[in-house]
Amino acid sequence: MKKLLVLAAVSEAATGLALLLVPSLVGQLLLGAELTGIAVTVARVAGIALIALGVACWPGPPLIGMLTYSAAVTLYLAYVGFAGGMTGILLWPAVGLHVILTVLLARAALSAK
Repeated sequence: MKKLLVLAAVSEAATGLALLLVPSLVGQLLLGAELTGIAVTVARVAGIALIALGVACWPGPPLIGMLTYSAAVTLYLAYVGFAGGMTGILLWPAVGLHVILTVLLARAALSAK
């Protein structure tokens, strides 16, 4: 069972990394259509989530997976807001919420050690 979990964790993290780095290519290979516009941003957030899922499923504490996701999505959404020019009404509240969640998860991870 442990080997299967490791295999699943690695494959999900690899898919997530591909979505993060080349979302349009992954869309083309999986769905037969190139991702454009906002779909690229959504695919990258999904990629971050898959990487975090892989970390959470890796033998070790799942808390680290959630911390990975929250920290990475905070940075990416802030980047999108500053550099991408895409700013919906909930973008900055979402960034703020993830900052708070990241701090709380980091404190929990540190106190668990």
